[in-house]
Amino acid sequence: MPDADIVIDAHNVTLALGSGGARTEILKGIDLAVPRGMSIAILGPSGSGKSSLMAVLAGLERADRGVIRVAGQDFAALDEDGLARARRGRIGIVLQAFHLLPTMTALENVAVPLELAGAPDAFARAEAELVAVGLGGRLGHYPAQLSGGEQQRVAIARATAPAPELIFADEPTGNLDATTGAQIMDLLFARQRERGATLFVITHDPALAARCARVVEMGDGRIISDRLAA
Repeated sequence: MPDADIVIDAHNVTLALGSGGARTEILKGIDLAVPRGMSIAILGPSGSGKSSLMAVLAGLERADRGVIRVAGQDFAALDEDGLARARRGRIGIVLQAFHLLPTMTALENVAVPLELAGAPDAFARAEAELVAVGLGGRLGHYPAQLSGGEQQRVAIARATAPAPELIFADEPTGNLDATTGAQIMDLLFARQRERGATLFVITHDPALAARCARVVEMGDGRIISDRLAA
């Protein structure tokens, strides 16, 4: 596969936390190449390293060793400010906890990050994104006035409004009931397809992982299987 088609290229990535006798290896020589536009699940139990892998690939955590190229950027060569600039507009992140600002409306929660990033017409873009996720009638509502599913829709709109190349979703349905969770995943996959983005879903749920085109299973900080979904 030509390099131009690879959005993430990671080789021998290691990560350890703590120091001295308390130092613990979290990632143990990860190799992973991901083409543009793919949906990929990182599957594994708690403690397997899947969220740490996401943090390293998303530029939220610095690996100790290894080569990490993300959307054409050499993450291993960047300092914290450089990683922040590399994420901006290229990477959208959706977490299990919605992390909405309680004093801002749904519209403001999506528009203000766009505005701070210097995007033109931030509020118009935010409104269009909220309409796209089915919240056109809830623009002026605060997080406390929204259901869990609606709050996660706001979080998705915030992540996808900059039209990122990569979307990372870490246990995005973990705080939702099964029906609402399925609707949220339908929405995430739809937004991914519409934007041609690469979607990473970090999960412990094999049924959710099977909805992705590719499933990478982790255990004890290593990739133990890597397969296309049936």
